[in-house]
Amino acid sequence: MPHLEAWKWALGIASAFLIGVSKTGAPGAASMVIPFMVMIVGDARLSAAWTQPVLSSGDLLGVYYWRKHADAKKLFSLIPWVLAGIVAASFALYLNERIIRYMVAAIVLLMLAVEAWRRWGSKSEVHGSPVFYGVSAGFATTIANAAGPVMSMYLLSRRLPKEQFVATGAWFFFVANLLKVPVYIWYGLYSRESLAFDALLFPAVMAGGVAGKWFVGKVPQRTFDLLVVAITAISALLLFR
Repeated sequence: MPHLEAWKWALGIASAFLIGVSKTGAPGAASMVIPFMVMIVGDARLSAAWTQPVLSSGDLLGVYYWRKHADAKKLFSLIPWVLAGIVAASFALYLNERIIRYMVAAIVLLMLAVEAWRRWGSKSEVHGSPVFYGVSAGFATTIANAAGPVMSMYLLSRRLPKEQFVATGAWFFFVANLLKVPVYIWYGLYSRESLAFDALLFPAVMAGGVAGKWFVGKVPQRTFDLLVVAITAISALLLFR
């Protein structure tokens, strides 16, 4: 069992719960998990691997929950470019931990800006090629588990109905989070401690998944979005310390 301070366990449980919530009703909720996990682990490189099994358990929940609405064909043109992005990120993982920490913070802030523009600033249709979205998503998810806003932009450009939008996104992250496992194994980023930590957080992911729909229904969408953006931005800025 990992020997972590109580506040780190509390933050880890909250992160797992938010991952569950993000898979069933509020995709933006998971964005604040990225800097939280860096704080828990204390190493930006290791935090990606510590988070991946928790994310994958949430992906299974999301895939099952939205199983009747997915349109996997929308992802076929994207996957080769996602792999290219993962390969590029695998070279970036050779960098110094401090540089990766700054990179994670910068990616999170950039993705927040993209998401804010998509939600509140854009008045025109979203366009773009699978090359751009695929490479960007593959790189961001491998370095920082931060491909959510990129995928939201891509799926928005596909003009999917709401249910297909969420369901197809769930399948993308299920596949992408498994594709980067060999990279983390190559770098030796998994450990008994990290896997034990992830296993102990599994119930919190399930609880978040069950609570997702109810919770989101009780909180006004705009209030929820602003809260997520604010907490994530503050947490990301703390990584520059």
